[in-house]
Amino acid sequence: MVILRSVATLSSATMIRYSTAVQTMWYAILGTDVSDSNARRQAARPAHLARLEALRDEARLLLAGPFPAIDAEDPGPAGHSGSLIIAEFDDLAAARAWADADPYVEAGVYAHVEVRPFRRVLP
Repeated sequence: MVILRSVATLSSATMIRYSTAVQTMWYAILGTDVSDSNARRQAARPAHLARLEALRDEARLLLAGPFPAIDAEDPGPAGHSGSLIIAEFDDLAAARAWADADPYVEAGVYAHVEVRPFRRVLP
């Protein structure tokens, strides 16, 4: 499937828009936290978010967020049990390489990371 992707870059209040025809595929990246990951997660969070923001700015991020360890918007000291990222990559190897380079992996936040192709149906 070929999709036209529009990418916006802002610099000094100037927006440059361009479109390119690219072959795209969504991938789900599911990270499962180690127990008691709060301190590690907080330390690596700025770098983790910067990578997600780069995907967003390239119009390649569908969604991203953590799984609270309890049924609450802010789990407090209970922390999180993992994270889900759904983003576009050229192929499974590229998605896996991106996931392996995540600051949460380097910081030991995740006990396990799974990368799987994802087919968006709705919305």
